[in-house]
Amino acid sequence: MTRTLADRLTDYAAVAASLGVDAVALVPGPNFTRALNHSFMSHERPFLLVIPARGAPAALVPNLELRSWDLVGFEGAVFDWRDQDGYDAAFAALMTHLGIASLAVEGQVMRVFVHHALKRAQPDLRIIDGEQAISGLRMIKTPQDIAALQAAIDISERALARTLEGVRLGQTETEIEQALIQALFAEGAEDLSFAPIVAAGDNSARPHAHARADYAVKAGDALLLDFGARKHGFAADITRTVFLREVSDEGAAVYDTVLRANLKGLEVARAGITAHDIDDAVTGVLEASPFADRIRTKTGHGLGRDVHEAPYIMRGNLMVLPAGTVFTNEPGLYDIGNFGVRIEDDVLITEDGCRALTAYPKELTVLPC
Repeated sequence: MTRTLADRLTDYAAVAASLGVDAVALVPGPNFTRALNHSFMSHERPFLLVIPARGAPAALVPNLELRSWDLVGFEGAVFDWRDQDGYDAAFAALMTHLGIASLAVEGQVMRVFVHHALKRAQPDLRIIDGEQAISGLRMIKTPQDIAALQAAIDISERALARTLEGVRLGQTETEIEQALIQALFAEGAEDLSFAPIVAAGDNSARPHAHARADYAVKAGDALLLDFGARKHGFAADITRTVFLREVSDEGAAVYDTVLRANLKGLEVARAGITAHDIDDAVTGVLEASPFADRIRTKTGHGLGRDVHEAPYIMRGNLMVLPAGTVFTNEPGLYDIGNFGVRIEDDVLITEDGCRALTAYPKELTVLPC
């Protein structure tokens, strides 16, 4: 059943009540898009949606966005402003209209100048960071969310197959990266989830490497690709590591260790488990191997409208994961100056276990190239 705008805004009103504040404020970003079912840019112009615990919502909208705002179907008060006049008067009018004393904001998204504008309009306004509760509404995915994620993942996997078919010794990392990006859009991506990571040889040991224009891939290299397509507002996040032409005994052993850790994550994930327990099981496999000194990252993170969102799959995070949670299962081992291996799946937690939304093969692959 499709939820209406009023239904979605009611979720944020409930968050405000649960946090003991008068209202929640959203700015352009993933929560804004979830609430409105429309996407708006974050730029130098402040744009604000305020949902009170009780009463009608209100919005502060740049005048040039009004015609786009009309498409939202918003029925609350709207305070617009023009570049020529500045936005302080609009903030003052908004706060006078709302008559609130406290406000929860997105601590990881709201920019400082918007916070300052709120305080200029109402110096005694109490502002708290409600990021965890606000973004927590996105943790349990709806069937529509999962369908959008699956579409993004399917595009990504088709693009990966197309890219790997074209890899040849002597290509640079940037040439392979460009081929991957072209394949993503050719397969139907609306945008990139993030700038892809394409790293070979010693560069693959850097978890967040940048492709090099001056490195030509060679036989024996590990080639790591971490990337994703964005579709219907949702982001895929996939990593596969392959070897070019040949693989050393060390490379095969490291790969087998990472694969076993990845499979352990799929084995233990289920509704009711904690993020700590998943990471503990996965990392435990890596720690029990001869390569424990190559562990550099946690197991993963939540995935949805944002590439990195709650829950964060790490030891110490005792958050219980309900059915409908989607997370990345991405163990890796990285030997600086040598090579790295990461295998990443996107995983949906279900009542009786989990389901990998990614289906691209994970067995050790040596490209003939």
